[in-house]
Amino acid sequence: MTRPRILLADDHTLVLEGIHKILQDDFDVIGMVEDGRALVEAAQRLEPEVIILDISMPLLNGLEAARQITKLLPNSKLIFLTMHADPTYATEAFQAGASGFLLKRSAASELTQAIHAVLKNQYYVTPIIAKDLLSPLVQVSPQSPPKGVTLTPRQREVLQLVAEGKSTKEIATVLNISVKTVEFHKSHIMKELDLHTTAELTKYAMAHGLVSPE
Repeated sequence: MTRPRILLADDHTLVLEGIHKILQDDFDVIGMVEDGRALVEAAQRLEPEVIILDISMPLLNGLEAARQITKLLPNSKLIFLTMHADPTYATEAFQAGASGFLLKRSAASELTQAIHAVLKNQYYVTPIIAKDLLSPLVQVSPQSPPKGVTLTPRQREVLQLVAEGKSTKEIATVLNISVKTVEFHKSHIMKELDLHTTAELTKYAMAHGLVSPE
């Protein structure tokens, strides 16, 4: 019998190794990556049945990676495994295309349970936060951008990289766009969010889960 193929994404090597150990007896772990951009690339190349990913990852956070993967590989199931217990993050994860949401402090048995559930086209939410998600997932979150503010996917990518401390030239290289285009996006982001310094952009990105405060 063919075992389900799993792709793992987390920016901590020890976490990846731990998840691999939990899953290796029942599933085929076909890859492990440590940033969101590597995840999108690996997902397209490997076409896994299930992707287990964190929210806070460098270069491209898990939520943005999930949005891209959902468009590219609609049949791949996404399960978030994260330290973020705030239901806001779970809401955003499901809106980004997730089928499962677990916390890293959840029991190891929950992970295999979640994988089996999503492979049956079911949804899985860890019981630790399930009761807080009874309100409709489409409800506007307290941490959502101010009403009227809309950032494009590319602008959210630029915002994350700015918040990670990358220079304009480095951002241009990562995104394969010109320095002038990066500056244009950054200027538009500041205007749209009514923020005026890189420090304010970084604070905003942390508050909205684009980068980890760690």
